[in-house]
Amino acid sequence: MKKTVLRKYARLIAEAGVNVRPGQEVFIAAGLDQPEFVKMVAEECYKLGAVRVTVDWDYQPLSKVDNRYCTVETLGSLTGYQKARWEYYVEKIPCRIYLDSDDPDGLCGIDQDKMLRAQQMRYPLIKGYRDALENKYQWCIAAVPGPAWAKKLFPDLTKHQAMEKLWEAILSTSRVMDDPVAAWKEHNDDLHARCAYLNGLGIDKLHYTASNGTDLTVGMIPEAEFKGGGDTSLQGIFFNPNIPTEECFISPMRGAAEGIVYASMPLSREGQLIENFWIRFREGRAVEWHAEKNNGLLTNIITADEGAAYLGECALVPFDSPIRQTGLLFYNTLFDENAACHLALGMGFADSIRDFEHKTLEECRALGVNDSMIHVDFMIGTADLSIDAVTRAGEVVPVFRNGNWAF
Repeated sequence: MKKTVLRKYARLIAEAGVNVRPGQEVFIAAGLDQPEFVKMVAEECYKLGAVRVTVDWDYQPLSKVDNRYCTVETLGSLTGYQKARWEYYVEKIPCRIYLDSDDPDGLCGIDQDKMLRAQQMRYPLIKGYRDALENKYQWCIAAVPGPAWAKKLFPDLTKHQAMEKLWEAILSTSRVMDDPVAAWKEHNDDLHARCAYLNGLGIDKLHYTASNGTDLTVGMIPEAEFKGGGDTSLQGIFFNPNIPTEECFISPMRGAAEGIVYASMPLSREGQLIENFWIRFREGRAVEWHAEKNNGLLTNIITADEGAAYLGECALVPFDSPIRQTGLLFYNTLFDENAACHLALGMGFADSIRDFEHKTLEECRALGVNDSMIHVDFMIGTADLSIDAVTRAGEVVPVFRNGNWAF
């Protein structure tokens, strides 16, 4: 891929993604796949006035080695160094950039039960720090190709050809055009207008139906509002957390989901695919589920903690989105969730509550925002999905028809 194009992408992530302001620190988390591009992103952050850029490198094979040789107690603990690092995040509130290039099969064969137990032990130790950072910092998740990921999508091509094809897919769906920053402003305007329309309806619940058997009703929090595209941190800085994004999303009322929903796409999770699954909800909680492939992993997700069985997000994505139009299953949630309407099990978003900046995190959760150690998106959008909004005034308003916006 041409360096001039990659430079535009790096600038987009730094400027329109996290929107680095002079004097801020930046932490970049990245795999070992694209060191030159990581350097470009760091340079663009410095050009915007970053005082320091720190890169944390990740390597999936090493994670597998840790899982194999470390005890659950070691994996689930927090060292003094790690505590100091979390305390530093809370004190400095740096920008965070996550550049994902993971091999979808990179954690295949890992001891899933051991990893889950370690996560359950570790989460209470970091929860206080995470809560203290909630909505205060700018962050952006974007993607770069890794060889294994590229070959997964394009197995019949050479490694170089596959990497180029994946670059093309990432850049096109991320709107890296002649002027990507301007393109993202236009895209944000469209998403914000759609959210404003939805918020003006006074929605009490959403009713999802499709020919695959989906028949689910999800209740809304009266104080919640749809959000999409860029957002503003509690520091007053506008940023785009996901590149790409096509969704208008909201956190539903915990305990207010009834019916059954069928996944429309495989869920790539921890090196494995969960395929052909459904979940039945009663009084908001997942009470029955089954996957034809990797049902045990689906069970681990839903039973991770008390909040994991409840919904944390309802996201509306048109079936004809740019990601869907590529015809690719990316095996990566950042992209696959933007190819179809989706729901998420687990943690909801406190910033979906109107005037959340004047409320505590506990007050937002008391209104009905779910809390959990997980947030797992799964896709439910189909070519014939219908979604009706039932308003608090009792009116039924079509929101989706034949998989796409009805307005």
